[in-house]
Amino acid sequence: MGSGIIITDDGYILTNEHVTGDKYSKCYVTLEDGEEYSGTVIWADSDIDLSIVKITLTGLTPLPFGNSSDIRVGQTVYAIGNPIGLEFQSTVTSGIISAVNRTIKLKEEDKLSYMEDLIQTDATINEGNSGGPLINQKGEVIGINAVKIEEGNHLGFAIPIDIIKSVVEKIKNTGSFIEPSIGIYAYDQEVIKYLEEDLKFDTGIYVVSIDKTGASYGKGLLQGDIITKIDDVSLNKMSDLRKYIYTKEVGDQVILTISRNKKIIEIPIILGKK
Repeated sequence: MGSGIIITDDGYILTNEHVTGDKYSKCYVTLEDGEEYSGTVIWADSDIDLSIVKITLTGLTPLPFGNSSDIRVGQTVYAIGNPIGLEFQSTVTSGIISAVNRTIKLKEEDKLSYMEDLIQTDATINEGNSGGPLINQKGEVIGINAVKIEEGNHLGFAIPIDIIKSVVEKIKNTGSFIEPSIGIYAYDQEVIKYLEEDLKFDTGIYVVSIDKTGASYGKGLLQGDIITKIDDVSLNKMSDLRKYIYTKEVGDQVILTISRNKKIIEIPIILGKK
């Protein structure tokens, strides 16, 4: 059970991947009037815990997007959703942005993972709020409510909306999104400190591994490289890389700027399909 955001007038809904399941999964969507619809997950990414669902319905009113890059610590925000299920549906809580660019460590069934570049808020977020909007005082969506830290009070986290904008735009225009990929597993500075205490770098993201079936394999990129740029875009967070790649198409060429043993190397990569 979770929440979601209507993003087009013809039935596209943005929510969390852990709410809907993976791509091509089926789920049920209940609108505010109580009507229930069958939904199909047309895109999902477990790495950032986001998905887009399609229901067959028109005439809906989408929520406007704000800019998560413009948010400031201390500004007022509101979380909307269905905490604990339908009994408390359409609950609104308020608070402030407590911090930005947060990285949290999650452990589920002995599997360790990290969520990066999150918005931290003290607006109450409970189970069931997942996938609902975090909005500013203009009513614009600036984040997708995703997780609450059970060990602490008033520690809720949302995924910044900017990361998904280009995906939403492509789905609005074409009805689908084929996700391009460079085929690496990498961490930024906020995550690597959990894994390699002695590893220090000022900018870029650290390549942990390279997918042997991915676009970068055999192209000169190595484990341990630090990617500082993709084309002319500087990278400091994994979200910087994702946002840029989401704007591209499978088959496009990008240039990775690499720092390796104090040398700067440029490597061309043809984007593959994730």
